[in-house]
Amino acid sequence: MDTLREPDWGGRQVRVPAPAPRAWTARPVSLQATVVGAGRTMSLDEFLALTASTAFLVVVDGALVHEQYLQGTRAQDRMLGNSATKSALALLVGQAVDDGRLADLEAPVTDLVPELGATGYAGVSLRQLLTMTSGVGWREDYHDPASPASRLLRRWHEGAGGRRECLLDMPAGDPPGRRFAYCTPDSLALDWARERATGESFAAALIRLWSVIEAEHPALVGLDRPPEQGGIAMAGGSLAATARDWARIGTLQIDGRWAGRQVVSRSWVQASCRPGPEFLAPGRLPSTITAHAGFGYHWWPLDRGGERVMADGMRGQFVYVDRPRRIVVVKTSAWPYADPWWDRQCRDLCYLALPAIADAAAEAVTVAGGSVTSFRPCCAR
Repeated sequence: MDTLREPDWGGRQVRVPAPAPRAWTARPVSLQATVVGAGRTMSLDEFLALTASTAFLVVVDGALVHEQYLQGTRAQDRMLGNSATKSALALLVGQAVDDGRLADLEAPVTDLVPELGATGYAGVSLRQLLTMTSGVGWREDYHDPASPASRLLRRWHEGAGGRRECLLDMPAGDPPGRRFAYCTPDSLALDWARERATGESFAAALIRLWSVIEAEHPALVGLDRPPEQGGIAMAGGSLAATARDWARIGTLQIDGRWAGRQVVSRSWVQASCRPGPEFLAPGRLPSTITAHAGFGYHWWPLDRGGERVMADGMRGQFVYVDRPRRIVVVKTSAWPYADPWWDRQCRDLCYLALPAIADAAAEAVTVAGGSVTSFRPCCAR
């Protein structure tokens, strides 16, 4: 079975080093969670098995309290995040906004990427790319082998390059800002603009971030062709990292801090967690997406205030963040994708389960003699 671990891109990748690794402090607790969803009540182990989990861990206030690896995976294995990569991209965009290199989110993307001027992205702002309200004529359907999304994915697997050139054929759809439609090309256009503004490729920006957050293991970023041929990162879905390092991405989304350092501003984190227009609020997205979340800046809020958010990747890659309680739950998976109904059921079940697991973790920490606010982050010096 394909467990999405240690992806092999045949040399089409960049290694992201971990020059200053710092392990999580481990404070194990007995985690007993009950999950209610998909028409049944199940234990934590039943939920993990049903949803084809490969790695699962919980961090409470900087301490690793629970960790499991399944289907032959190990702690050092890099797990492909698929579209959870988009949430890492949002953090990199936030850094560029904080330092003034992306000064105006209302500016049209064509100010930075004029090549998009004759496409459906004409008149689309950076903020509309962040919220996937570009309105371009795109349908994100990987179940239909003839869809533009499937053709894009095939081209990616073939290593034929042209990741950004495909955006030049993007047709117009609806006026920008009028509707949400999940659109990986919006992420690619956003990263193109970020790169133009900062002079840093996706991989280079991630290399800098990986050092700051003291990642335990090197990560991988997949490219559309080998790096010596000018390969471009699939910034919407090709970050592979260990579960422990995915938890670092989630920890940054609590308040933007790591080891006492403000890595990305609190204001950016707060803005990225909150849905903007009412049609982006939880329960207002198209039902084919989910009824349990809304959309912020490439993060999926579970409440209007953005206190609980999710990074979400195809086939069950999740980073759930309970910001007030400083709890991060990482779950990677490898459930089959061919059946769209099963895929939808597993995804919705995870949106119900991970908050319940966070509740159980908070209770377990209290029973163990601590509290969700008494743990000092392991990265605090």
